Formats: sequence, structure tokens, C-alpha cells
Amino acid sequence: MSKPVVAIVGRPNVGKSTLFNALAGEKISIVKDTPGVTRDRIYADVTWLDKEFTMIDTGGIEPDSRDVILSQMREQAQIAIDTADVILFLTDVRQGLVDADSKVADMLRRSGKPVILVVNKVDNFEKYMPDVYEFYNLGIGDPVPVSAASRLGIGDLLDQVMEHFPEHEAGEEEDDRPRVAIVGKPNVGKSSIINRLLGENRVIVSDVAGTTRDAVDTVIVHDGKEYVFIDTAGLRRKSRIKEELERYSIIRTVTAVERADVVLMVIDAAEGVTEQDAKIAGIAHERGKGVIIVVNKWDAIEKNDRTMREYESRIRQVISYMPYAEIMYVSAVTGQRLNRMYDMIDMVIANQTMRIATGVLNEIMTEAVAMQQPPSDKGKRLKLYYITQVSVKPPTFVIFVNDKELMHFSYTRYLENKIREAFGFRGTPLRFIIRERKEKER
Repeated sequence: MSKPVVAIVGRPNVGKSTLFNALAGEKISIVKDTPGVTRDRIYADVTWLDKEFTMIDTGGIEPDSRDVILSQMREQAQIAIDTADVILFLTDVRQGLVDADSKVADMLRRSGKPVILVVNKVDNFEKYMPDVYEFYNLGIGDPVPVSAASRLGIGDLLDQVMEHFPEHEAGEEEDDRPRVAIVGKPNVGKSSIINRLLGENRVIVSDVAGTTRDAVDTVIVHDGKEYVFIDTAGLRRKSRIKEELERYSIIRTVTAVERADVVLMVIDAAEGVTEQDAKIAGIAHERGKGVIIVVNKWDAIEKNDRTMREYESRIRQVISYMPYAEIMYVSAVTGQRLNRMYDMIDMVIANQTMRIATGVLNEIMTEAVAMQQPPSDKGKRLKLYYITQVSVKPPTFVIFVNDKELMHFSYTRYLENKIREAFGFRGTPLRFIIRERKEKER
């Protein structure tokens, strides 16, 4: 089940980043009083009560002129409409209602998406409430007064957000078709791969970067089994601002990755693996998804007997934090190795959902501890009591120890390697939670 997406839209300086940080619980966006400084993290995971959602900050607006602000707000609103399940429309009680607010409100109202009108900087309810009522004129429902800086009214706001989340439908839960997101920089051949797999030109492809119109789920049947491919290429228009473009594509990537079981990270063979590729792969890694790195346009590379080995070591170097990722070399133009992709997807999903019996895990741990002593500090040695698997997608393990502080990440990695040696877990990250248990409890 994918997490819902909540987007924040609003004029410069109404407090979008402050609200984003207040909800995310940590300072993720840079906050300054100069309009247009938000440049940092674009998304964060938020938990409220028992629900989780992904929140996106739709970006800064450059304060050039009123016209520019309005056009950029419209762009923001469009991003939010395209990607979000719920939209937070942020206004400022001290600036009052301005023309740009009304125009964006019209756009949001027509979208049919749930919109919550948030009036910020209300740090004294008695004083500012008469001014809040003015915002009823926007015609998008009851304004919710908050003060992001003082964290007032945040709980009420989150309760309202939750009301708009779709309920788990029975049919939805039963959809066990593998969901595969195809991600990567513009123009690496994501749509061409889908077209080739489909055997027809369903997705618009052209050599101009950013030509894919909209992210559409494509169902492909292979050997009688259905696969849902989520294409993330959707850039609506060529933006004047490169940063906006990049922001839009990252938001699209986050929302697609969220819905997928396996992520196909497409790289252009001629260009090699870049920093931006590593950034995009990081989104899949953070979210614990299965990953296959697909090196496309392999037919265009001059090869000798070392080419593949050298290429692989370069990829492993740049994306060093995900040694588990599988790598495939394909060509969308010739169709080379594309059919093997399905076996690879099936294998990664099987590893994502694999469960290991507790007894077997503890045997592996005992053996690993005997081969390499756990670390110690100031005469106190780390003791490992017990390990058990608590969930799948990704496989997650809890290790009970005497002192959390002593559990160095390198020792966790050593145990991870031992578990991988025994069971493979190719293509999927593994998560470890370290819990303390005092000796007297034993």
C-alpha cells in the first residue's frame, strides 16, 4: 500500500518551509525571511497517529514581479494537482487576502482534489480570528488557523488531512500484481523500454529531454502474469527554470517509488552513472524498495572482454550505499536482454518478501559472533542476545543487545553480510533495528 502524498502550495514568505519543518519534526528546508530561499529537501515522511504520508514542498517562488509570482504559483499548484492526494493551500493572516491567492484558489477548486485552506501566523487566536474569516471569500472551505512557527493548531490541521486519505479498500489490498517504477534522468530511455516491452508505441518518445507527457500506469502481460509499470517521466512542459524541472521530476520520482515494489533505475550507457543518478537511486534505497539498475543503450558501446566488469565497478563506486542492487545491460532499440527483466523483477520481489525462521537466524548470528568478536568500549563488551525478523518489504530484523551504544554500524553490516551469504537477498535492502535488553531481564 503506498503512502498518500500531501503537497504545500502558497505565495513567497507565507511560511511554507516553516510549516513543512513543523510537520516533518526537523529542520529540513532552509528557512529565511528572504522570499525564494527554499532550496533544500523537497520531501519528508510524516507520521501522525497511526498513519504515514509523504509531504512535498512544491518549491520556492522568485519575487520578480506580480505576474511572475502568479505564473510560478500556478506551476506549483499544477505540480501539486498532478502528484498529491491532499493539497495544503497556505496563506498569511498578516498579509491578508491578495489577488494571487484568489487566482490559485480557482485553479485548485477546479482540480477536484481535496484542498485544505491553511491560514498561517495566527499566534494569537483571539486577536487574529476576525481576520481569518476573510479567507472564507476564497470559496474553498473552512480556513484552518495555525502558527507554524509556534506549532499552534498543527494537530487539528493533521486531523483534517487524515480525513481526506483514501480508506484501504478490500480490492486494493488484494492487488498482488508486481508494481515496477521506471526512474532515471530525462532522456535515458525509460519510455522506450516500456514501449519495447509493450511491443507498441503507447508512450510518446522523442529525443528532446522532457517530452513524456504524463505518468501513466501501463499493464504488461508476460507469460500470463500481469505487471504494472509506473512511468515517472511526466514533465508537463519545458520549464524555463532548470531547478523547477528537476524539482518536479524528483517529486514525480518520490511518488512513483512510493507506489512500487521494485524500482528500475535506468542509466544511459554512453553517459555512465552520474551524481544525479545516485540521488535518484537514494530515494529508492531510503524507502526500502527492491532495486535493479538497468544500463540502457548498451548496443551503442564499444566493447572488449573487460567492458562489463569495468562498467559495473564504476556503478558500484558511485552508488556504493546499495551493493545489493542488481545490474542489467539492455538496449531498448534492439530489445537485447529485455525479456530477462521479468525474471529479475520476480526474483527481487521474492527476496523482498522472504521470511527467515527465527531459529535459523539465531544460528547464523551465533556463528558470526564466534568468528568475529563483537566490539567493546572501556572494558564493556557488546552482547547479542537474540535476532528475529519482524517484517518484509524490505526484510526487517530486530537484534536484542545489552547496550545499543556499543552496536557499531560496521558490526551491523558484518551481520548483514553473513545473512546475505546464507540467503542471498539479492536486489533488496535489509533493515536492522537494535533494541536494548538489560541483563537482569534475562
